Amino acid sequence: QVQLVESGGGLVQPGGSLRLSCTASRLHFSWYAMRWYRQAPGKERELVAEISTSGGRTTYVDSVQGRFTISRDNAKNILYLEVNSLKPEDTAVYYCNAHSWASDYWGQGTQVTVSS
Repeated sequence: QVQLVESGGGLVQPGGSLRLSCTASRLHFSWYAMRWYRQAPGKERELVAEISTSGGRTTYVDSVQGRFTISRDNAKNILYLEVNSLKPEDTAVYYCNAHSWASDYWGQGTQVTVSS
């Protein structure tokens, strides 16, 4: 059974940084485009960032452009999201997603709370 396990979330002050990780198992990791989504209380799940199978192409939602960096290590089956200059509005549960034309897999999420 495919597993995606996120880690690295926590409570951080405005302006702070975190590195989120998503470790994949039982998945041909390099076959999948990988995405980070987030969902804040009372809001719909939002696509934050995406990275191509090789890691050569990345895209971001406008609200995080220049502050977040998505990357992947295909040798270790790990997806990362560096989140910098955090704002209270970044508070959400962050989910990783493995996406292909045939299937989608989700992790259980990691909570990021930005508050002073």
